[in-house]
Amino acid sequence: MKNIYLVGFMGSGKSTVGKILAEKTGRKFIDIDKLIEEKEGRKIKDIFEKEGESHFRQLEKKQLEELLNTENYVISTGGGLGANPENMQKMKENGIVVWLDITLNTVLERCKNDEDRPLLKQPIEKIKQLFEERKKVYGLAPYRINVENKTPMQIVEEILTKTK
Repeated sequence: MKNIYLVGFMGSGKSTVGKILAEKTGRKFIDIDKLIEEKEGRKIKDIFEKEGESHFRQLEKKQLEELLNTENYVISTGGGLGANPENMQKMKENGIVVWLDITLNTVLERCKNDEDRPLLKQPIEKIKQLFEERKKVYGLAPYRINVENKTPMQIVEEILTKTK
């Protein structure tokens, strides 16, 4: 079975939905952010602080490259990984790409107490700009699921229906 890649802005539910989707489809689940944290032995926010965002993006890209030749996974990508056009193209060539679309207001509400999201430490105007820029690339995904006011199970069912 082809891999299913979940892309979308932080807080869109990629990890939560991914775990359920993997269970429902008999695939294994991988969260690229968690995988990087395990391999690096530290949190993403610490990588951002010490080496910067560009170093972290290289780690993401390397991890994606390693997964491109696999099958039978549901892969939760970090918000920035799926917002890179080159990465998006590679995922589309290798599997099924699903964008979990969310509003910025919902992101801010869901992530307001999350200290582990370095990109949310910026001024709101910067966050809005990042959100709009990323949506342009997420929009290249063949499947788009609006996740507003839906339970993770409802989102999984919609993914299964759309990707049959």
